[in-house]
Amino acid sequence: MWKWRLTAVGVNLLLGIPGIVPVWLLWYFVSNGPLAEMGYTRREATENDGMMLWLVIVVPVVVVFGILWWLANGPVRRRVRLDPLLYWPAGVLLTLVPTLALIVAGSV
Repeated sequence: MWKWRLTAVGVNLLLGIPGIVPVWLLWYFVSNGPLAEMGYTRREATENDGMMLWLVIVVPVVVVFGILWWLANGPVRRRVRLDPLLYWPAGVLLTLVPTLALIVAGSV
């Protein structure tokens, strides 16, 4: 069973590499849209196409990545035999590790 847990970690870390793109798109949309309207962030100075274009780009990318992530993790979760309330949040956090590593590396 330990090799399936290692497989689960590997699958989620590897999926986190292309997962950088949807995370960045979500941040860009939120920081230029709702957070900028509330005054928490500033809009990108060259962003003058409107947010509808970004929604047309963000939604399909995030949905496709989410489906691929779910399809990859479903069979692994059944073999790991962990509680779903533990497996799915751990999978999400492991998928975010590459993005967080880039954020830390970029701030150094």
